[in-house]
Amino acid sequence: MSRMSTPSPDLLNCGQMRRWSDGLEDSPPRWHFLLIALVSFGIYINSFGCGFAFDDMSAIRDNRDLRPRTPLSQLFLNDFWGQGMTKVWYGMVCHEWMWFLLSIALVSMATLSKEQGITAIAICGVYEVFIAQRLNLSNLFFVAQNLMTSKASPPSWLRESFLRLSVLFAATCLMIMTRLRIMGSQLPVFTKFDNPANSAPTPARQLTLNFMLPMNGWLLLFPDGLCCDWTMNSIPLIESYSDVRNVATIVFYVIFAVLVWNAFTSNNTMQSQVLIISVAFIVFPFLPASNLFFPVGFVIAERILYMPSFGFCMLFGVGFHRIYHKLSQDKTNVSKSMSTTKKRLLVSVLIFVLIFHSIKTFIRNYDWESEYTIFMAGIKINKRNAKLYNNVGHALEGQHKYTEALQYFLKAIDVQPDDIGAHMNVGRTYNNLNKYELSEQAFNRAKDLLPRPRPGERYQARVAPSHLNVFLNLANLIARNRSRLEEADALYRQAISMRADYTQAYINRGDILIRMNRTREAQEVYEKALQFDSSNPDIYYNLGVVLLEQSKATQALVYFNKALELNPSHEQSLMNSAILIQESGSHELRPLAQQRLQFLIENGKANERVYFNLGMLSMDAKDYPNAEKWFRAAIHLKHDFRSATFNLALLLSDTGRPLEAVPFLKQLLRHHSDHIKGLILLGDIYINHVKDLEAAEECYKKIVRLDATNIQGRHNLCVVFVEREELERAEDCLLEVSSLAPNEEYIRKHLRIVRTRIAKLRQKQNNIHKEDSL
Repeated sequence: MSRMSTPSPDLLNCGQMRRWSDGLEDSPPRWHFLLIALVSFGIYINSFGCGFAFDDMSAIRDNRDLRPRTPLSQLFLNDFWGQGMTKVWYGMVCHEWMWFLLSIALVSMATLSKEQGITAIAICGVYEVFIAQRLNLSNLFFVAQNLMTSKASPPSWLRESFLRLSVLFAATCLMIMTRLRIMGSQLPVFTKFDNPANSAPTPARQLTLNFMLPMNGWLLLFPDGLCCDWTMNSIPLIESYSDVRNVATIVFYVIFAVLVWNAFTSNNTMQSQVLIISVAFIVFPFLPASNLFFPVGFVIAERILYMPSFGFCMLFGVGFHRIYHKLSQDKTNVSKSMSTTKKRLLVSVLIFVLIFHSIKTFIRNYDWESEYTIFMAGIKINKRNAKLYNNVGHALEGQHKYTEALQYFLKAIDVQPDDIGAHMNVGRTYNNLNKYELSEQAFNRAKDLLPRPRPGERYQARVAPSHLNVFLNLANLIARNRSRLEEADALYRQAISMRADYTQAYINRGDILIRMNRTREAQEVYEKALQFDSSNPDIYYNLGVVLLEQSKATQALVYFNKALELNPSHEQSLMNSAILIQESGSHELRPLAQQRLQFLIENGKANERVYFNLGMLSMDAKDYPNAEKWFRAAIHLKHDFRSATFNLALLLSDTGRPLEAVPFLKQLLRHHSDHIKGLILLGDIYINHVKDLEAAEECYKKIVRLDATNIQGRHNLCVVFVEREELERAEDCLLEVSSLAPNEEYIRKHLRIVRTRIAKLRQKQNNIHKEDSL
């Protein structure tokens, strides 16, 4: 950076403005930038093999803005996590201000993504005053004094500077108001588990929060012992003035005060400007996360040091440059020789530090390989942090290692006995291990730890939304027992009373009401949920299910279609809407049903029901080859699939391949020995194609044993007797069947045929007897 002259005391000559678009006059060679880029790439190249971990799950994997079907415009309408926000635009018809306005536009977009982005506005203000206008504290005092005493109009540079600062201030106010409006004019809900210091009494709160400043400074200076999470008891509270850690706080404030003093009083203009902008980069981006003005959801978070590290690196560069320059000023030969040695030593130390930190960064990347590795690395640093033990348990739980996960959840309780989330995790894990009684006990302990409402205070303001899941988990558990459905419903109602917009509680309560055959109430519950979340496809899907229970298939299909408008890949809606279309017999909508089922297959979401319903749609369209293919695919996934196996056998029989149907019918009856239609079809094939009357008789006798009133089974058994020429036995059989179904004409007809044959046989026998007598 070039040296800048000190402003003249003449107000009209003050502030020889540097344009916002101006670069540094003494820029380093371009190969320096290339070298930095290559080294950075090499340090982080091993991170390409890492999976998603920690916040990546919410910010990337589960972020709706990053799905292929989401319009790109949503990136500007939602925040960092993919949650809805309102876009803020700024603009002015002036060409000179292009870079200035571009800065504001970029800050606006940054703020829409992450709240810290707004702090760049403050840095822009510092740049305008101390860099662009080259002012210092004495100049500012002089300018203010002259403005108050002089009758002359302010110079153009001052008017333009004031206008830019006004625009920055207005932009800041507008962004803050917009953000507060989106948040409902209230701060997010944080608990003592997120940030114990904020919940601590005086003076522990003030002492601990101030100690966080030297802690963050130490992480910048010596980034060893990094951890992905510093919440809960990672930093023990400072509860008295005699705590030795208070010395670190005092030392930090002294060093910081000296730094600020040097920044504003240095005789070296260039050095002063670099120090000022460095301090601005350190202070302003850190302020929103400092806990000094309003509570945040963490004690320390290394990610908030990314932007402050810009200023820290600039300070490091200034310090290195000053030492190196001072060593270069020695004049004598002896001093020059010693100075050269010291400079080489200084450069060697710098290179060592860079290499050391580069290697450490490269090794640290392996900790981020998976959620398990990053949280295990965190436990090595913070053994008092229950959240880390919980997260290791979650990682193991995701691998279905429930027994191992349970040990970490129990350890979390040992570290933090009042951790509601840990008790919930233990309860859920016991549930996965089918230890339901222990699971219920754990959930009840978690529920008992919830804070009690205070008179006149909204309950939800004191309870983290995630902790309310204990009601859902406990209700889901006890709902396994149909005799306890009312108890489960009461838990859902309690959760809703604590948080009126708790959508998942409405959804789960509706499910319980459906199971209790109170479909009208379930419908009202789902409609209430829509008032809080009209873009939730699950609610529309559940409303469709309710209408199905009420035999309103057409209305149900409307809600399934609405769910698919909101989420085109909603699996249950795709499946059930296709079934409804298939059952409706609509020729016009049949391609739509096939398309929806094919979508599930293409996206790897197919199950045996998808293949079966594609088979049924193909049957309706008389597309027998495809119907056979889909039925076979369904049976391949589920060998005991009743409907698919029977329909495939029926298809083979009806298309002239009855012998191929036999193995599938036998497979069906192995798994479902009471499948009467399967027994009838197999018996028919035995009679008509295999000519095995004994096997056919066994099929029909089994039907009669299963259902003594089954007319078709009894009738077909009679047919076996007829085929054996056991006509009198057949007659008795048909008489019995006819008495059970006196209105069945085909039975009476067959009875007449048998009686006719019996009469003819008797007549023939009589004639033979007469001939023998003669």
